Amino acid sequence: MKKLLLGNEAVARGLYEAGVRVVSSYPGTPSTEITEAAATYEEIYCEWASNEKVAAEVAAGASFAGARSFCAQKHVGLNVAADPLFTMSYIGVNGGMVLAVADDPGLHSSQNEQDSRNYAIAAKLPMLEPADSAECRDFTKLAYELSEQFDTPVLLRLTTRVAHSRSPVELYEREEYALKPYEKNPAKNVMLPAFAKPKHYKVEERTQKLSAWSDEADINVLEDNHSEVGVIASGAVYQYAKEALGDTVSYLKLGMVHPLPLKKIQELASKVKTLYVIEELDDVIESFCKKNGIAVHGKDVFPRCDEFSQNVIRQCMLGKVPESKKVDAETPGRPPVMCCGCPHRGLFYALKKAKVYVSGDIGCYTLGASAPLSAIDTCICMGASVSALHGYNKARGKDAEQKSVAVIGDSTFIHSGITGLIDIAYNQSNSVVIILDNSITGMTGHQQNPTTGYNIKGDPTTAVDLEALCKAVGIKRVRVCDPYNLKEVESVLKEELAAEEPSVIISRRPCALLKYVKHKPSLVVDTEKCIGCKACLGIGCPAISVHGGKAAIDRTQCVGCGVCTTLCPKSAITEQEVQA
Repeated sequence: MKKLLLGNEAVARGLYEAGVRVVSSYPGTPSTEITEAAATYEEIYCEWASNEKVAAEVAAGASFAGARSFCAQKHVGLNVAADPLFTMSYIGVNGGMVLAVADDPGLHSSQNEQDSRNYAIAAKLPMLEPADSAECRDFTKLAYELSEQFDTPVLLRLTTRVAHSRSPVELYEREEYALKPYEKNPAKNVMLPAFAKPKHYKVEERTQKLSAWSDEADINVLEDNHSEVGVIASGAVYQYAKEALGDTVSYLKLGMVHPLPLKKIQELASKVKTLYVIEELDDVIESFCKKNGIAVHGKDVFPRCDEFSQNVIRQCMLGKVPESKKVDAETPGRPPVMCCGCPHRGLFYALKKAKVYVSGDIGCYTLGASAPLSAIDTCICMGASVSALHGYNKARGKDAEQKSVAVIGDSTFIHSGITGLIDIAYNQSNSVVIILDNSITGMTGHQQNPTTGYNIKGDPTTAVDLEALCKAVGIKRVRVCDPYNLKEVESVLKEELAAEEPSVIISRRPCALLKYVKHKPSLVVDTEKCIGCKACLGIGCPAISVHGGKAAIDRTQCVGCGVCTTLCPKSAITEQEVQA
């Protein structure tokens, strides 16, 4: 039976068919749907871990136990998982272990462009890269065969377009794999220096064997179209090249992107006069070719930054793109904004009003950097807001401590904010950390996390008590406020900034998009009272606009949160329709 699946869903199907028992991940676009889809199979134990490092370690533990295991993350998540990953390369596996990483060329939902093929090279691990959903399923199953055959974790690389595109996938039955017996073997599994040193030699030998396998593997496909021009590509870029250039060139479609198949590359090079390497982001394949004396065109022709497309390839190789039909109309800009009723909006308005330095973090609330709130000063990576605030205050002293805060979401705080808070308590900066507790992992699509009280399947479980946790690490001042109540927020913020010790403010209200949240009726504007001062626009709510010099509220968007009512100097925004 065939089914139309997202690339991510197809990976999950591959996990099911490959007999995988344990999946642990942290949500991160564009990888999130892999674990969500895997959780629909009762035969697979699935969980959201507190971060990617923990997820990789859970998968490693399951592999030690003899089970086939898996974890998924986006490219920046692999940075977090890198510590166990590099050592697992030396240890190897018992049950097969696969890690999927979804890169995001074009930064559709990320803070940087990062090429995870560099991790495969640095950690000396095999990496497969599918080009469509069918290959996502096939390569996932193949990854487990390679993992157990070569005693290695295997990386599966996706990009946004493959992860989030649909194509037909043939469905097969699950193959059950009995747990492999566990045998105590410190020389294999305990990486003391004496045991690790000989492992490096074995890893190098393994890479040579994998290189030989790659040269013979049918996932590296040579398409000889008897052309004088050849193209080497993988993943979605191969699909772009085929659509852009058709059969006018010959291709080497790579399914394994590390180690690369040198003999097949040499074979294609011998058949053509001009050879191009088309790869998004870094010049990984190009550098390999040149290192081995193969003349290719790569980054001298194609851009190093951003996502490719058919037209990019045509423009770079042919110097032209086909004419397209254009609509004689300008599409209005639609920048991303926080949703109507978002609990973060009132908090950010109060921070802007207080004119404080805001050390930001990763989540929906990062949109607080955008106008008109413009409330966030810096943003690095998950959890960095807390640590960076401590560094900022240590550098600038007491005056800075009373005019600076960190903001971090509840899920992000669990991910990697706790350690930064411990640093603040231990090394004593009078820093104010604001946890934006919206009762869910919002940015990646409403996944549960350890603070919500529910697991990946929605079953009740232990919930982290944020107040107790903050006090346990040494923070004595812990306050809770409702971000819909601007007066309360401003009062609490003023008091904590003035305090002579570190403190935590928990801004607590559920995400407005959660199904169980009951909204109030839409607010209305009394046009007789409205003076057109536009003060209500200061919170950046998409439900509020100005028409004919007067404020107007879109009833289809407004959820009646009431934050805007405190901004109006004339009390023109009310809960009741004004009677004529």
